[in-house]
Amino acid sequence: MHSPDLLKMQYNKNMPEIFNASQAQEDKIMSSPSIPTTTPEKEKEIISKKARNVDDYSEIMRREKPSSNCLQSFLPKPIKFGFDTQLNQEKVILVLRQHPITLLKKIGIIIFGIIFPLFFSQFPFTDFFPTSYQFAMIVGWYTITMGLALETFLVWFFSVYIITDERIIDVDFISLLFKDVSSAKLDDIQDISSKTGGLLATVVDYGTVYIQTAGEKTEIEFENVPQPAKVAAILNELLLEEEREKIEGRVS
Repeated sequence: MHSPDLLKMQYNKNMPEIFNASQAQEDKIMSSPSIPTTTPEKEKEIISKKARNVDDYSEIMRREKPSSNCLQSFLPKPIKFGFDTQLNQEKVILVLRQHPITLLKKIGIIIFGIIFPLFFSQFPFTDFFPTSYQFAMIVGWYTITMGLALETFLVWFFSVYIITDERIIDVDFISLLFKDVSSAKLDDIQDISSKTGGLLATVVDYGTVYIQTAGEKTEIEFENVPQPAKVAAILNELLLEEEREKIEGRVS
């Protein structure tokens, strides 16, 4: 009389695979070669090759400290800064705004608007209006002045130039209802130059950075930004790193 184990072995051998799927799966697993596993050290090495820190390849950015003041016009390695279309692994390296000195003309107009109502009583034509009308004129004047001040600040604050480890972005904030955004990948940049013109711009060190690209918008300008020569040098370092990534086969 055959033992139960012997009968089971003969049954599994004679039955078609469709009725013996569990046994076939076990045999497949036993016969398949072992799959090499990636060690944690290897994973860290792969990640480090894909995403290098900017301080590792940029001499200029290595000397810059991270900035947390959102009101600056030159923000290297900004802390807690992001934008709508930012990718998951994309790192913001530098954020620029126009130099505050470019706002001197509008600031002068705003200061004049604040002071001017103090001299209303010196003008003879105001005597023809009732006191309530004079008060309404002053309130209206200050409302317009404060509106101009708010618009000037918002346009300056939200019009930014962003440099990441993947691309450059030019955000022109026209009004509360309209903004113009242009961007280009670092791979598409063909030429970078900077220009500083005038005595004041030379003394204060601000100017325009011209970036020629092969993208949809052939030229992107960072207008009236602080330290334009340094900005151009940082962009050149980023371009060199992009070339190294291609040569070494790293994913940017």
